[in-house]
Amino acid sequence: MKLVFMGTPHFAVPALQALCRAGHDVAAVFTQPDKPSGRKMKLIPTPVKQAATEQGITVYQPLSLRKGEDAAASLETLRKIAPDCIVVAAYGQILPKEILDLPKYGCVNIHASLLPKYRGAAPIQYAVLNGETESGVTVMQMAEGLDTGDMLLQRAVPITENETADELHDALAELGAQMICEAMEGLAAGTLTAVPQDDALSSYASRITKEMSALDFTRSASELHRVICALTGFTQMDGKRLKVYRAAVCPGKTDAQPGEITDPEHFTVACGDGTLLTFTEVQAEGSKRMQTSEFLRGRRLTRGQRLG
Repeated sequence: MKLVFMGTPHFAVPALQALCRAGHDVAAVFTQPDKPSGRKMKLIPTPVKQAATEQGITVYQPLSLRKGEDAAASLETLRKIAPDCIVVAAYGQILPKEILDLPKYGCVNIHASLLPKYRGAAPIQYAVLNGETESGVTVMQMAEGLDTGDMLLQRAVPITENETADELHDALAELGAQMICEAMEGLAAGTLTAVPQDDALSSYASRITKEMSALDFTRSASELHRVICALTGFTQMDGKRLKVYRAAVCPGKTDAQPGEITDPEHFTVACGDGTLLTFTEVQAEGSKRMQTSEFLRGRRLTRGQRLG
């Protein structure tokens, strides 16, 4: 099948690579413009651009597909390519109706949730943050609404107790790569049945903000554990920022005030309702990410010391 692929971050890379391995003719890749990074503000290509370049695929990076000269040029390019299908995976731009209606098989999106739950920008993080026991991938026919199109394929995976959003991201990226290849085969063979979403069951996963990562120790240990797994938490210790990458909820209760260290040897902290949380992987300001056991070899904590 002749395809155009639209995607930007690491999540989209396995799908692009899988479509190429499956023998599809990926005629072009559309991805977001390169962004400056680092002290020298060097322009860095997107992960999808890097993967496409390795495959020798022509890459387009319009600022917008909906307005301006870039939009008009992109539409003309797509008309000349005349793809059978446009595959979209975390592209980061809204496609106009002219593009949605252009391919023979329409535009097909890989979305990292069990739609209609968690439409929007951050479905993986919200699934972990809200304590869901499962997530998954939906391959859907794109419509003008945000993640509202009819579903072609859907598959669920469990979310384990200590699984981070990064780990779930990688698992869903690989699952999406498998499913998009199945979807292309099904579209070509005419064996897929599109199932409308139930809008009454929909929810929205808005963009993540930095403030959401702040650890408020008046909340329960289980809530903060989910924040850490979903977003990476941060707090203040001795006036400096401390990032928390992994933690574990401890059994038992404490009379200590929220934010007080109750076990200096294991970096256990009191949380709301007397619950306890042990940090297992941290990063002090100006230092590297490390296991708490390594962190504690170079730093002495005291019982009753306050965080936050």
